[in-house]
Amino acid sequence: MKIVYILPSLEHNGGAERIISDKANYITEHFGHSVYMITLFQNNGSSNHYFLSNNVHQINLGIPYHTQYNYRYPKRLWIKFHINYNMRKQLFQTINTINPDILIGVSYSKAELICSIPCKAKKIIECHEPKSLILSKIYNGSLISKLYTKYYYYKSVEQKADIVVTLTNEGKKEWKKAKRVEVIPNFSSMTVSKYSTCKTKKIIAAGRLREEKGFDRLIDIWKMISGRHPDWQLNIFGEGYLKDGLNNKIKTNNIKNITIQGSTSNISKEYSNSSICVSTSYLEGFSLTLLEAMRHGVPCVAFDCPFGPRSIIRDANCGFLVENGDIRIFADRLCRLIENDELRIQFSQNSIERAKRFDVDIIMKQWQDIFESLK
Repeated sequence: MKIVYILPSLEHNGGAERIISDKANYITEHFGHSVYMITLFQNNGSSNHYFLSNNVHQINLGIPYHTQYNYRYPKRLWIKFHINYNMRKQLFQTINTINPDILIGVSYSKAELICSIPCKAKKIIECHEPKSLILSKIYNGSLISKLYTKYYYYKSVEQKADIVVTLTNEGKKEWKKAKRVEVIPNFSSMTVSKYSTCKTKKIIAAGRLREEKGFDRLIDIWKMISGRHPDWQLNIFGEGYLKDGLNNKIKTNNIKNITIQGSTSNISKEYSNSSICVSTSYLEGFSLTLLEAMRHGVPCVAFDCPFGPRSIIRDANCGFLVENGDIRIFADRLCRLIENDELRIQFSQNSIERAKRFDVDIIMKQWQDIFESLK
């Protein structure tokens, strides 16, 4: 079979980029399908952030989509029209040349365009964020953009996609009008060379520094805890446009023992050197960070946000789930782990066992079953 993934880019550090690269590599190696990766906005000559096998055919269209934002309205609308026209033309020509059996649109980027491509291929939309994110307050889209999404974009996907794949059962419930909805969680292919001993006085958080990740809430929580446990250190790994603002918040409030480290090429080492992982996201499609931490034996504390954490963490077994937004309870649960060595070690052992449910072979068999069902 010929399988084509369509996504914005592979040059950035992100969970979706990582998991799609891993899937493509696995499919070519284990299933023998021909896999093509079409990036809409990445230019030729730019490097992928994650390894992609030479057996995967990558095609970069290099659409200059963001140049529209250099113009004011109404000229921006005219520029956007031409960009979308050229993108549609290039994408249709590329798909026609490949003649694939399956098209997979990754996340929501141009999903309605992918669903409208005239070809024999079955179309799958793979959702990496909750559907509700696009219409939420933390999404910075304009009112026109949100209305377009609600009254055209979603309906187009529901009517034209052969399958919508979500990461959680809760995410599935958001797509009741779609033709067919399947739930397939993410996996982590990260090599674990060392488990956490849970004896270091370090706490880790990781993710893009954007609104939905809720690092502003984490800083508020740490402000409540740092004075009580001055010998513990909180390390945040990630990059994003909120970095300066978050650092300013830390400095303004004179909060100690918290550092925004930026990105790292060896996050596995950081997990193994940490004793607790925290996630304060407002919304999560799944959360590779939690899964990766648990594979290293790091117990987690997370807000029970829509929808990812509750699919991974068993509350009071391998970590704690906290009612979304209750920073005082979050601080209490975090202190409970900080102050109880035996509890951390027990949660650590349970985390390793729990993470085995998301083994790559188990998850990829579900994808192969979907591919076979579309023959």
